[in-house]
Formats: sequence, structure tokens, C-alpha cells
Amino acid sequence: MKTAVDVICLYPQNGLIKPLFIIWNNGARYPIDSVDQIVPVADGEVCGVRYSCRLGKHQRYLFLENGKWFIDRS
Repeated sequence: MKTAVDVICLYPQNGLIKPLFIIWNNGARYPIDSVDQIVPVADGEVCGVRYSCRLGKHQRYLFLENGKWFIDRS
């Protein structure tokens, strides 16, 4: 299940977006420890980028689709 989230990012000169923090709807802010993989995705009507991120001990997928961020909570 994908949930919309706010994300604080770094936009370096090389053009690769680097997510730094995820902010939940309740305002809780979690640092992204590492981004292990960045993969373009296209699945029917969805087109965007999937970031494989480590948040503490958890590995999560973060998606950027049409300028909006989502996290996979499954």
C-alpha cells in the first residue's frame, strides 16, 4: 500500500535527486540513512522513479510519481 508523504531532498548539480528525510502526515520526520538503488518505473498508468531507501533497520521503497512522493508501507 502506497502512502503519500513529504520528502526533503538534495538537488545536486549532477541532477540526481537525493531524498534526505521523510515527513509523515503527523509531522514526524525520519532521516533516510542511504539510498541503495534508483530505478525508473512504468506500470500501466504509473510512471516515475523508485528509490530503495534504508531508514534505520528498515528497507523501504520511496516513489516519485508526477512530482508527488509516496512510500510503500507493505
